[in-house]
Amino acid sequence: MNRIAKSATDSLGAETALNMGCCPPGQPGAGYGHLPSAPLAVPNADPSAYVRRKSDGAFELFLIVENITCPACVPDIEKALGRIPGVDQARVNLTLGRLHVTWRDPALQAGQISATLSAHGYRAIAYNAAMLDRLEDDRDRRLLRALAVAGFASANIMLLSVSIWSGNVTDMGTATRDFFHWVSALIALPTIAYAGQPFFASAWSALRAGRVNMDVPISLGVLLATLASVMESVRSGVHAYFDAAVMLLFFLLIGRYLEQNMRGRTRSVAANLLALKAVAATVIEPSGQRRSYPADQLKPGMTVFVAPGDRIPADGIVIRGRSDVDASLVTGESLPVVAGVNSQVYAGTLPLTGTLDITVTSADQDTLLGQIVELMTAAASAKSGHALLADRAARYYAPTVHVLAAATFLGWLLLGSGGWHPALMCAVAVLIITCPCALGLAIPAVQTVATGALLRWGVLLKSGDGLERLAGADTVVFDKTGTLTLGRPELIAGTGYTHDNLTLAARLAQSTRHPLATALTRALPALPHAVPVHEAAGLGVSAVIDGQLVKLGSRFWCDVPEDGPPENGASELWLKKQGSAPVRFSFRDMPRSDAAEVIAALKSLGLRIEILSGDRASAVRPLARALSVDAVTAEARPDTKLTRLQALSQQGRKVLMVGDGLNDAPALAAAYVSMSPSSAADISQTAADIVFRGENLWPVVQSIRIGRASKRRMIENLALAIIYNIIAVPLAMAGWVTPLIAALAMSGSSVIVVLNALRLGWRT
Repeated sequence: MNRIAKSATDSLGAETALNMGCCPPGQPGAGYGHLPSAPLAVPNADPSAYVRRKSDGAFELFLIVENITCPACVPDIEKALGRIPGVDQARVNLTLGRLHVTWRDPALQAGQISATLSAHGYRAIAYNAAMLDRLEDDRDRRLLRALAVAGFASANIMLLSVSIWSGNVTDMGTATRDFFHWVSALIALPTIAYAGQPFFASAWSALRAGRVNMDVPISLGVLLATLASVMESVRSGVHAYFDAAVMLLFFLLIGRYLEQNMRGRTRSVAANLLALKAVAATVIEPSGQRRSYPADQLKPGMTVFVAPGDRIPADGIVIRGRSDVDASLVTGESLPVVAGVNSQVYAGTLPLTGTLDITVTSADQDTLLGQIVELMTAAASAKSGHALLADRAARYYAPTVHVLAAATFLGWLLLGSGGWHPALMCAVAVLIITCPCALGLAIPAVQTVATGALLRWGVLLKSGDGLERLAGADTVVFDKTGTLTLGRPELIAGTGYTHDNLTLAARLAQSTRHPLATALTRALPALPHAVPVHEAAGLGVSAVIDGQLVKLGSRFWCDVPEDGPPENGASELWLKKQGSAPVRFSFRDMPRSDAAEVIAALKSLGLRIEILSGDRASAVRPLARALSVDAVTAEARPDTKLTRLQALSQQGRKVLMVGDGLNDAPALAAAYVSMSPSSAADISQTAADIVFRGENLWPVVQSIRIGRASKRRMIENLALAIIYNIIAVPLAMAGWVTPLIAALAMSGSSVIVVLNALRLGWRT
């Protein structure tokens, strides 16, 4: 697996988080959503301590931005940080609550990033998964408390409102109505002050920084409705809207809590993967003594002991022991694999039988498990074309909605007959109903759910717009060796050898690492004892067994005359025992078990299939015939593959290239979209947009299906958000929507968009 940049789940302890907020060190953050400085923050901490140097020389910093409350905050942060000279990229993942900043200029200090965030009203701490969980739990508790207070208050105020409404059509006196209004105010005002903090604090933070976010019009709407109600009560008016203001908060809080929890659901795949990490490891010290060690403090070169049933704590090489290992995390296969001496094992996998002593090669976030999580989260953070469109629309939201609200107020004030009160209520409804949460969530929700669905199929999405390009592909070009085939030779049974011949050959084959010799030993369930051999490089091996010379290797080595190339492109190995006729063992790089099924499924999806291989034609064409693929190019060099893809592109084809070798890397990079198996060369995985695990090809089919379904969900969500605003805004401006109904509509639209995105996960 390609070694990528370290995972964002930094190992910083929860008690050593960095306070880079706008509040003075040692003081609690103001308002809702800010945690107290102690014990979660370290006063006067130097942000440069959390900057990491990547392998390519770039610097990176991962942060949690606490008070991101809505999707419109994302482009605001990215745009602000993008204006800092030297910053290469700033990406906010709303679902993961993470900000990732990269730069190359050594002169750029992390403090500039901190200062810029503070200037824009955002508070950040160093990214840590445990810290993020604590923040999310704290935010959920606060939302639930605010929701409970608003729900209790709205129920009681509604009882009073029913009495007022009944009295207005009967004989209720002015004094009684005023009394009920003031009792409602007595309940509503402290409720609004407390339950409205999630919106008021965010809005005030934005306004102090000279900007507006989605919570500004929401807060403005609630406060204007409350102010109008107080003024009506002061002048003994017939109508007050304390019930509407409190219930408005109640429904807004329901919508925000549901959004928060739905985002948490989309994070569950990465969280579940991280839960596979071992918490502690048993380290074997040089003295032979064993002691417990935190898994995140393991270092390459250490030796760890793993008992059956314990998670392997780090990637490494087995030096002692043998066990059946549940490696489904890595291979995607349900059957366990046998791990013995010199076997590579991975963090998070589970030994089922024997014990293992393992030399650590990669630990903590450098393990394959950490890389899988990083690939998924990086894909979820990247921007697709539809996401950029939604961001641009959300950016123009604030000025547009305030202009519409002002126009509504002035229009009703000038043209209406009810005075300022109905004009104000209509303007409030416009402010609330036009909240673009649905638009801002339309694409990120789909992208995150799709990334998780792909991961369940063993597919790691590396490119943000990979899903969209995958959905648009109309041609699939496969490499042969290692892609359509397993990339390793297998002995063809029943080709003229006996079991005794195979056993004798295996005794010699165990002493060489030649791929054909390895394939020969795999064909025997119980290997015989090996014998000392003499190996002639490029020819074969020989040994004296029972006083007779035995050779295993090429035709030349075994004195077999040439009689033309092997049939069907098969490879061969010969066994020659002194005084006996030579015996041939034939090998073939076998197709993946589901290759034919996958080709048929891709054709049923309307895709054109082609094989583009560097292997010899005698090996490629029989496979193509077996898989019913007509378009075949064999003996293709890397430049030939690149030329072929360019020719297909000029024909208007959108090519999905699937390959694994070094010679495939240029083609993978040049293709419209590309996939590579996890067994591929590092450079090929780097060039590919998508990496899939396991020995099956079915993830290719499933990825295309999920890509197409994702595109449909993105379009549906954008359409839902646009249609909602087209219908809702004129109704609110016309005075047909109360602030309470506006809150219900706004919250409902956001929930519908997220639920539509989650359908993608339910169906995969």
